[in-house]
Amino acid sequence: MVRTPLTPEERERGERLGRLLREARGDRSMTSVAASAGISAETLRKIETGRAPTPAFFTVAALARALGLSMDELAGRCAPAGVLGVLGGLGGLGG
Repeated sequence: MVRTPLTPEERERGERLGRLLREARGDRSMTSVAASAGISAETLRKIETGRAPTPAFFTVAALARALGLSMDELAGRCAPAGVLGVLGGLGGLGG
C-alpha cells in the first residue's frame, strides 16, 4: 500500500501536536511518559519532533491520558485556525 504524501497543513498540525505534548510532558522523562502511555520512547520522540505527524488515534489518546490532557483540548489546540470556529460550535472544542 502506498501512502499519500502529507499536505503542509497535516505536517503543521503534527508539529503543533508534538509541541503541545512536549510542553505537557514538562520535566517528566520521555521514557516514563512513553511507558505510562504504553508506547516506546522512540515513538514519543517521533511524535514530539514531528517525524510522525499523524499518530494513531489510540496512541494520542494514551498520551493524553498519561499527560493529564483532554482529547478536546488536543483537538482544539491542534486544529487549523479556520476550523476553530467550527469546533467551537461543537461543544466548545475550539478553545
